[in-house]
Amino acid sequence: MKFAYRFSNLLGAVYRRGNLSFSKDGDSVISPVGNRISVFDLKNNKSETLPISTTKNITCVGLSPDGNLAILVDEDGAAVLVSLVTRAVLHHFHFHKPVSSVRFSPDGRKFIVTKENVALMYHAPGKKREFNAFALDKSYYGPYDETTCIDWTDDSKCFVVGSKDMTTWVFGAERWANLVYYSLGGHKDVIVGCFFEQDSLDLYTVSQDGALCVWECDTEPDGLLTRGPKGPSGPQEKEKETEEREDGEEREEGEEGEPRGEVIRGKADGNKQKEGTKMVRYKRRGKHFFNKEGDFNNLTAAAFHKKSHLLVTGFASGIFHLHELPEFNLIHSLSISDQQINSICINSPGDWIGFGCSGLGQLLVWEWQSESYVFKQQGHFNNMAALSYSPDGQYIATGGDDGKVKVWNTNSGLCFVTFTEHTSSVTAVTFTSRGFVIVSASLDGTVRAFDLHRYRNFRTFTSPRPSQFSCLAVDSSGELVCAGAQDSFQVFLWSLQTGRLLEVLAGHEGPVSCLSFSPVRSVLASTSWDRTVRLWDMLDSWQTKEILQLTSDGLAVTYRPDGEELAVATLDGEISFWNPQTATQTGSIVGRHDLQTGRKETDKITAKQASKGKSFTSLCYSADGQCILAGGQSKFVCIYNIAEQILMKKFEISCNLSLDAMEEYLDRRKMTEFGSLALLDEGVGDGDTVALSLPGVRRGDMSSRHFKPEIRVTSLSFSPTGRSWAASSTEGLLVYSLDGTLVFDPFDLDLDVTPASVRRQLRRAEWAAAIVLAFRLNEAALTREVLEAVPHEQISVVCGSLPDIYVEKLLHFVGSALESSGHLQFYLTWAQRLLTLHGQKLKNRSGAILPIIQSLQKSIQRHFEDLSKLCDWNIYNIQYARALSNQKGIKRPAADSLSEEEEEEAEAEEEDLEMASMEEADTLI
Repeated sequence: MKFAYRFSNLLGAVYRRGNLSFSKDGDSVISPVGNRISVFDLKNNKSETLPISTTKNITCVGLSPDGNLAILVDEDGAAVLVSLVTRAVLHHFHFHKPVSSVRFSPDGRKFIVTKENVALMYHAPGKKREFNAFALDKSYYGPYDETTCIDWTDDSKCFVVGSKDMTTWVFGAERWANLVYYSLGGHKDVIVGCFFEQDSLDLYTVSQDGALCVWECDTEPDGLLTRGPKGPSGPQEKEKETEEREDGEEREEGEEGEPRGEVIRGKADGNKQKEGTKMVRYKRRGKHFFNKEGDFNNLTAAAFHKKSHLLVTGFASGIFHLHELPEFNLIHSLSISDQQINSICINSPGDWIGFGCSGLGQLLVWEWQSESYVFKQQGHFNNMAALSYSPDGQYIATGGDDGKVKVWNTNSGLCFVTFTEHTSSVTAVTFTSRGFVIVSASLDGTVRAFDLHRYRNFRTFTSPRPSQFSCLAVDSSGELVCAGAQDSFQVFLWSLQTGRLLEVLAGHEGPVSCLSFSPVRSVLASTSWDRTVRLWDMLDSWQTKEILQLTSDGLAVTYRPDGEELAVATLDGEISFWNPQTATQTGSIVGRHDLQTGRKETDKITAKQASKGKSFTSLCYSADGQCILAGGQSKFVCIYNIAEQILMKKFEISCNLSLDAMEEYLDRRKMTEFGSLALLDEGVGDGDTVALSLPGVRRGDMSSRHFKPEIRVTSLSFSPTGRSWAASSTEGLLVYSLDGTLVFDPFDLDLDVTPASVRRQLRRAEWAAAIVLAFRLNEAALTREVLEAVPHEQISVVCGSLPDIYVEKLLHFVGSALESSGHLQFYLTWAQRLLTLHGQKLKNRSGAILPIIQSLQKSIQRHFEDLSKLCDWNIYNIQYARALSNQKGIKRPAADSLSEEEEEEAEAEEEDLEMASMEEADTLI
């Protein structure tokens, strides 16, 4: 088995903090999720998380005008230059201070970064491939407080910066003779947004108290004058520039590693009238207020679309306004969230508006002309506690501490249904064997079953006395539902069909931590804190069949896919393996040292000492049963080989230092003579200023001003196809897949195996030889080209002449090609002939090819659902058309029969309708 699993996608979270951005074509929205970036394709309804991460949570995203480059800046000011084409990191840079905003110029030659009260202009990396991609050009000083927002003119000649000191500063990107800088006041609160009018120097500024100022400039962009050799840049000006540079360099002494550039400092007399030069002047033309009636809270975000003159403003109450400027006409107002709107962006055509709400983790895209949602997603806004794959691997169900159960599509990466019936944290979720029912357990004392056909809660199971359910299991038939209680130490057994409580299994002397049904027998395994695993026989009056004694408290238990082995994780960090038939232990793995837990900022002991109390809390067998996946109170997920009992690979699920317990040693820069700075809470009052968390607290003190969630893995699951596995963690639902590996992975490669030789065999009509050579080269594009070149009538002959070693490879390729190809009948014919001609040989290796068959079934099932919906829609349209024609025929007198011309027109209309439906089916396929 290969262990080349790579990070594939991030589900369960769509937005955390930072600014949203639309792609150049306006069809995709780019959202920062923690320390990663997710791209949501709104046209194709898909999401993708780039395999790129920063050291801390991303706060600013700057997108180049051509859409090929992006600058990601985290909380500390560490920047990463990323190529959105190759999904690769091109350059690292550190600004040494938190950055408030990043903005490229419209011509793509410069970009502005604002930090503290300074705006830094850099040369944008271009086609020259500079060694230092961040070359400082100028530094602009003027605001007296932190800067908040940036905007450029369309010709990239000037830019405007808003500040927390309630002023707005207009700077020239070049040393213009009539505009070096200009300061605008008029506001009584923090500037949230400042925007130039299209092809003009006219300005709009928006402040946090809901005020909009309209500024008119007396100069057009073409009226900006360059400094000539004998003009304003004479000897006196050069002396001033030299003084300003020296002064600016003194001001930037604390910033290490930044190349020095030109410094422009705003002064009180900087824009005075100079001899022979008419300076740029601004005049306020109007001032408008959003909250005249006092119905709205602070204005928190704003965006402006220059072509349509559309201003979008978001408020802390979750309400947004659409206004047309400069008349300030209200188009409409709508409440889209219960929390404040943190980010707003508008796509290039101006018809879609993106909203980000970090309080609930919401990402919304609104089409304002039709007043409808284009995209609406929300992740779990608390920790994700449980996950489960559907039997075909197409869906993932998750449960969170927010009491919601969400179902995600693994192909699109999006959530398509959310169940909110639980009133407390969801502790476990699972699919039934048929995949149409999801069962979830919660701390609210209920176990609920949800129907994926009608999207409703059709069963609710409760215990005679209120109990908090901590684990859940459903048998292979889908008839029995079991849940373990953490307060009454009992296991409750219900019938899914009738909803009746069948039995209460008592015997454990501690909280029940995990349940697992045998895949082949009606035997339930339960583990508890009483250091035992009990095997219950479902066919023999639910009696205890065996009791397995453990060395420590049991935390997780799971069966191997063939039901011949049982794995148990205990509190001492060990994984023990048992034979459930003989009740004997067959092996054990000591995995405590493999967890490598980090030290929390408030810990008084080292990470090495703290690791003695850490353990695995989740186990999952691979699809072939040869390996086991283990995760727990750490940032690592381990894969062990069971036969050899050794660690095969360790996955680091996160490198985000914004989470707690990430580093083994504390940062010495945060240590003082009194201890760690994290132990000092500046706002607790006159009492003891040392804030210690209570033992067992996982999420930190929620009442403190600053808290960091602890990194941990709560649940693991292998896909039934064996091609991927998923882990629910503090950051969200992480999916690791084999399908994201390198394209070039040759098999039995030789000097004669080249693309030219493959195409030469195609020209000779040697189909089987061409397919063998293509698989030896193992390039997906070339293999697809060869397969689609084979005539349809030759498929049976080619399948029969293939060597056995390539049959499995071809079947796997057909299954993966079915997911994206439109040649549905062609690839289905390949699959049918392969299974028919080589079925007996494949059956002998059923254990090895089971993931391939399940992957093929997953693709066929998805196409079947899409086509069945389309066919039903066509049938309803045809029936509707016939009903209309029948009504017309009834209204006419019986003597008045249709003429031949009318009959021909009716037949032609029906044919046109059928042709249109067939064309639409072709486009969807």
